[in-house]
Amino acid sequence: MSDDDYVIETTDAGATATIPKEAGQIKKGGFIMIKGRPCKVINIAVSKTGKHGHAKCNFTATDIFTGKKLEDMTPASHGTTVPIVNKSDWEIIDIEEDGSLTLMDEGGNQKVDVNLPTIPDGYGDEIRAAWNEGENTISVTVQEAVGEEAVVSYKKEA
Repeated sequence: MSDDDYVIETTDAGATATIPKEAGQIKKGGFIMIKGRPCKVINIAVSKTGKHGHAKCNFTATDIFTGKKLEDMTPASHGTTVPIVNKSDWEIIDIEEDGSLTLMDEGGNQKVDVNLPTIPDGYGDEIRAAWNEGENTISVTVQEAVGEEAVVSYKKEA
């Protein structure tokens, strides 16, 4: 096999988007994967051990990107997955007609693959109005998990 036959198609470091965690270790306000979606836990009900010897955790959570409420029940001693969630602050440079954003961080790096949020209703329009065609400086917080990104908050700079 020559060097020409060996081609590396990806430059991914192999990092995973989720980590395993025991269901009983997840706390209210933490994150959990439910039905393949990253969610923030809003309530945990733990039932006592039954005849099979496992306490059950009943998780009520909201999808961090859609706001949809999801539920899951898992034995407390069993493993589940937790998404790795990152938040970063960016300044809006431009907003296109279709709602796509051009963002820049403190290091001067640009990001163009994020759109105005559609959830909750009217939030994207609120950000566009606050930006006012570039007359105001607006910082947005972009939340990223399992390959998805979305603007989750904004603030108007003084």
